[in-house]
Amino acid sequence: MASTPTGAPTVSAPADAPAVASADTLTASPVRFSADAPADTSAASPAHLSTDASAASPARFSTDASTASPTGAPVTGAPSAPIPAVLREAVAEASESSLTGPSVGRRLWRGSVRVAGSVGRRTAAVAALAAIWEILPRLEVVDPTFLTPLSGVLAAWWDLLLSGELLDHTQASLIRSLSGLALAIIVAIPLGLLIGWYRPVADLLNPVLELFRNTAALALLPVFVLILGLGETSKISIILYACAWPILLNTIAGVKGVDPLLIKSARSMGLPPIRLFQKVILPAAVPTIFTGIRMAGAYSILVLVAAEMVGAKAGLGYLINYAQFNFRVPDMYAGIITISVLGLLFNQFLVRLERRFSTWRTT
Repeated sequence: MASTPTGAPTVSAPADAPAVASADTLTASPVRFSADAPADTSAASPAHLSTDASAASPARFSTDASTASPTGAPVTGAPSAPIPAVLREAVAEASESSLTGPSVGRRLWRGSVRVAGSVGRRTAAVAALAAIWEILPRLEVVDPTFLTPLSGVLAAWWDLLLSGELLDHTQASLIRSLSGLALAIIVAIPLGLLIGWYRPVADLLNPVLELFRNTAALALLPVFVLILGLGETSKISIILYACAWPILLNTIAGVKGVDPLLIKSARSMGLPPIRLFQKVILPAAVPTIFTGIRMAGAYSILVLVAAEMVGAKAGLGYLINYAQFNFRVPDMYAGIITISVLGLLFNQFLVRLERRFSTWRTT
């Protein structure tokens, strides 16, 4: 071991060891890379760099693919800095605080206020009507004998419900209404698709359709009663006749209203007529068809009341008519409210069903 002029000891390498950088070389180039065999670690300075994967100096870098990263995982290519544990904990705490902090409470509160405001706007008119119905008979602005206060009507409705009479009449009316509407859907939709898609069928049936579409269903009620009798057949048939027209006409309009560009694009891609009708025409016509079904649902309730007033022994129309003849005014209004609620619920059901079959629509 020799000493330098400054007095610091130097280590002499063995004779057979590869050459390493001298002091002059280190002074001129502080960082030196060596691609030779591993040098003696006792002679390497902290700035000395080597390709030896087993080098323990913190400043040494290696291009060996098996070199381990500071986290212990093998590295291929450029080294990547690990995420400190403190930073990971800070991110986790920030996420938890954002989910449970006061900002979420404020968002929930604002959402609840918006929902309450929307419900209030939708029910304001109904609440105002109920208040007027209750107040005017109480103040005798309207004769309470002919317009029972709403509280009295609701009490009569509850009595009919407890006695089971209301359920029997409702069941009879629903069977007739739903049967006529279902038959109208089965008949009118395929016929409307044929008329709207095939011109020869439209030319053949249009004169007959134009003749009967302008004839009111209630005007034909005596004809149905004379031909089919006073039983269930005449009542379901008149409902079928009334419900078929809006479904039929809207189906025809829906098929004819399909964008011609969609049809041309589908044909240019080689779709056969059946697939074109299945994939393009029918989905595009679904919203218009459901509009007709919703109109038919309202017609089924309206025509039902008139049909049940002629020769029926059960049903909401019969209940209203019977209560009128016997001057049971609260029961009459109870039947009217029941029909209105059934129509509202049926319409909401059809709206949800339309959304289910029209999921492709963006609005």
